[in-house]
Amino acid sequence: MKFVDEALVTVEAGSGGRGCLSFRREKFIAKGGPDGGDGGHGGSVLLIGDDSLNTLIDYRYQPRYRADNGRPGGGRNKTGAQGEDTLLKVPVGTAIYDDETNTLVGEVLGNGDVLLVAQGGRGGLGNTRFKSSTNRAPRRTTPGTPGEVYRLRFELRLMADVGVVGLPNAGKSTLISQLSAAKPKIADYPFTTLVPQLGVVSLAPHRSFVIADIPGLIEGAAEGAGLGTRFLKHLTRTRLLLHVVDVAPLTDEDPVEAVAVIADELEQFSPSLAARERWLVLNKIDVLAPETRSERLAQLKEAFNWPHPVFAISGVTGEGMTALSQALMTRIEVLALERRENPELEAAENAWLSAMAQEAHDRLAELRAKRRASAEGDVLEDDLEDDDDGMEVIFVRE
Repeated sequence: MKFVDEALVTVEAGSGGRGCLSFRREKFIAKGGPDGGDGGHGGSVLLIGDDSLNTLIDYRYQPRYRADNGRPGGGRNKTGAQGEDTLLKVPVGTAIYDDETNTLVGEVLGNGDVLLVAQGGRGGLGNTRFKSSTNRAPRRTTPGTPGEVYRLRFELRLMADVGVVGLPNAGKSTLISQLSAAKPKIADYPFTTLVPQLGVVSLAPHRSFVIADIPGLIEGAAEGAGLGTRFLKHLTRTRLLLHVVDVAPLTDEDPVEAVAVIADELEQFSPSLAARERWLVLNKIDVLAPETRSERLAQLKEAFNWPHPVFAISGVTGEGMTALSQALMTRIEVLALERRENPELEAAENAWLSAMAQEAHDRLAELRAKRRASAEGDVLEDDLEDDDDGMEVIFVRE
């Protein structure tokens, strides 16, 4: 199934039914009085989290959804039927934004979580509602109110404990295939990973975590180079990051400079994400000569001067993988315990996650606007043509 992590959707709630104008008419009952019922409320549009879904592709092909209108009221004080709600299933981790105001409507973070995105209109009042001691035969009713209509942007952010970043061909896919049962595409050329990959690392019963691999970043990714930073938003829910570095690249690239490139791209995309706890993973140590391996790794660790843990592994042979997975599991458990025991820490963590998500959303919106402006500029240039007589012809598109 094709992976789609963004979709524009128009949702329209149902309108309320109109109130009824009616009077009671029965044999032998004179002046029965008003008996017009209220209209039914319109249906609402709601989202529900479904952990069996992992893509928003359905909303690319069906971008408009509408709930039922409420039915009009009837005589004998009968209230109209309420419009049926429209329930839309979305993957867990979906954030919903108002596309016009660019504001966050809400998030669906758990299986079965329900989020109201468009409220149905209220039913109108029947003439019975306006009966009083001074107005015993009211002929007044009210129409139902219209339902809410919004153009929403759905943004899927994968739910993972650990995120993996690095340059193309650093060995990220090999790493995730060694740690978990995931089978990402692995090849000897850049950008073999075109969409995010998830894997579950299981160490023992009830001891597991989810790891996410995203397509590789290159210098200039924050401005759209390569695959850009489109998929970095999937790291905004992670607890920590793994920065994978090729210690023996085929080119003359310096591993220290490679780390600086990724750090700079993260900073441009989201300062909060760049400040996330990030472990350094020195990959492909099997390529280093055995007699100089220890010396080379010591030089790199000293050059990096990294404030967080540094691990040396081989994604091919599996060397160092057990130590890395055990350390990750322990760290995740410690972080979870700290948040449970300290409500203030939990609140600060949630605020940090929200800040990362908002920065990622704003950055991607800025890049979309730049691409749109660039595309419009290309269209205008293409509209300037010369005809056979040498006259400049300008086509104006409104």
